[in-house]
Amino acid sequence: MKTIKSLDDLAINGAKPAFSEPLHVGHPFVGDRKVFLGYVDEILDNNWLTNNGPMVMALEKQVAEHHDVKHCVAMCSGTVALEIAIRALKLEGEVIVPSFTFIATAHALHWQAIKPVFADISPDTHNLDPDSVRRMISDRTTGIIGVHLWGRTAPIEELQAIADEHNLKLLFDSAHAFGCTHNGIKVGNFGACEVLSFHATKFFQTLEGGAVLTNDDRLADTLRLMRNFGFSGFDNVIHPGTNGKMNEMSAAMGLTNLQYLETRIEHNRNVYHHYLHALSNIPCIKLLEYDDKETNNYQYIVIEISEDCKVSRDRLVEVLRAENILARRYFWPCCHRMRPYKSMLPAQSCSLEQSETISDRVVVLPSGVAVDKEMIDTIVTAIAVLIENSQ
Repeated sequence: MKTIKSLDDLAINGAKPAFSEPLHVGHPFVGDRKVFLGYVDEILDNNWLTNNGPMVMALEKQVAEHHDVKHCVAMCSGTVALEIAIRALKLEGEVIVPSFTFIATAHALHWQAIKPVFADISPDTHNLDPDSVRRMISDRTTGIIGVHLWGRTAPIEELQAIADEHNLKLLFDSAHAFGCTHNGIKVGNFGACEVLSFHATKFFQTLEGGAVLTNDDRLADTLRLMRNFGFSGFDNVIHPGTNGKMNEMSAAMGLTNLQYLETRIEHNRNVYHHYLHALSNIPCIKLLEYDDKETNNYQYIVIEISEDCKVSRDRLVEVLRAENILARRYFWPCCHRMRPYKSMLPAQSCSLEQSETISDRVVVLPSGVAVDKEMIDTIVTAIAVLIENSQ
């Protein structure tokens, strides 16, 4: 790994990159291959590849127990899980969501002819601002989707109070928040339900997949019907549905990776604290901090570039990528700036000042199992040299 002391040592100025291979924000974690292949052999021996097989049922049981929740309903993706949860809760008309989130949160509504109404965020938390949510409520509003961005929980009590006051359904997009807590209580226990993503780059992955967590027995029954075309037994369709089932191979990957949760958290925590220390002497960089009193998965290393920084956010990303450090501008642009929402909701930008400001300043840095302390020092040195030597 090269030493970076001046601007001449940066790859964007002609030097060789710091890393020979791209260093990603989300590097898939795969547990013991022998364990996984053992599950695969069992699946092939059973000749049961999908349709609520034993691997899926075992995964659902263990994920539910991990989150201290009654029901885990596994799905083929987090997006499909969110779509089915929205349909199961009978949302319609307008639903309030943050614009500073992954586009799937809005798409899951628009795909079902529901209008996403974008509320602003708190600049301190990057999560929904309850006051902004209140301002967005209309006589067509039927629900609120909060997002636990970066695994740091949304203002749950405030959102629940608003939902109760206006007779709205509340659910949470918990794609980032596997295993995380709010006041010591695991996600999955808030709102009508919460939706997890098990995409390959998430803290916990099943190749592709997702799940809905809930303590509502009737809702869980409906979700199970809806993910399997509405079938209740053979030849008996009692509810509208689709194909949202998780397959056995994905569940096997999940069962393999469940054994490493504590190890992964410990590694991610160490990565986070090393970044926190290393970045502390760069005045125009702020690392978004986790509350160590809560359980976090520490999957995301999120920095904000201050307005008075001599280097723009986009220039910093350009310089890092030249070093094979594939930093990301999550989430840029905000949902309301993307088609079709930009044309659908032309007036929304005036009410989303904080979302747009944060979106223009945030960079997510590489983390996870592929990153060690030496790599972090190189990444931070590249940032420091660029900023300290820029006019």
